[in-house]
Amino acid sequence: MEITDNTPIVMLTVGQLKEVIRQEIEQSELKLKEEKSEEVVEYAYGLGGIRDMFNVSHATAQKYKNGILKDAVIQNGRKIIIDVKKARELFANSKQ
Repeated sequence: MEITDNTPIVMLTVGQLKEVIRQEIEQSELKLKEEKSEEVVEYAYGLGGIRDMFNVSHATAQKYKNGILKDAVIQNGRKIIIDVKKARELFANSKQ
């Protein structure tokens, strides 16, 4: 017997009911984990952060900061903060 959302609970065995509940709990836990992982914002700092992220030289990191990564970079005076997720997206889009 196929269990759908319209199947009456009375028609299920205890084992089938346990299985349905277990599957729903697993799906909700996965959804929570995905939401938490999306909320985490990772930052890199300075030109050294760009160099490490893309394995490039100092000069190339400077070019990236002023060019393709411009929208992912926040600079206040000498402090440079890079949104890693956004930088990777911009870098991937620039290669296409």
